[in-house]
Amino acid sequence: MSLPSKITLGAAVVISSAIIGYVHYKQSEDRLKLHEGVLRDIEQQQRRKNENIYTLQQQSDMAKQLKQLEGSGRQGQMPNPPVEADKSRSNARLDVEAAAVQSDEAPGETADASSEAQPVSEEPIAKDEIQQQPPEASS
Repeated sequence: MSLPSKITLGAAVVISSAIIGYVHYKQSEDRLKLHEGVLRDIEQQQRRKNENIYTLQQQSDMAKQLKQLEGSGRQGQMPNPPVEADKSRSNARLDVEAAAVQSDEAPGETADASSEAQPVSEEPIAKDEIQQQPPEASS
């Protein structure tokens, strides 16, 4: 073999080896990045789950307070309202409370079923949880 052919063969082997090494390095780097993305997704899901649990607990507490308010509203007592960061929920609760106060009947009066305030649920309802309820009979 001549000297130029040996140089060409050597260069081709070195370049091919460098390309193969780079491809393997890049694949392992990409796998690590993908794995880090999966770990970030899992952490994000855990964070969302904790936030949802916290929100659910707040809604449960608000529902208990609303029931207490409805019960004490009939007796003329009003408990302290909870402090909330979300103004829209606070306004919705105040609307329900105002409707409950307005619907309280005076002694000797009778109220029909349509004038009573119904609590408004702020929780999202999953499609599989929706149940058909029979219409209420008016008396």
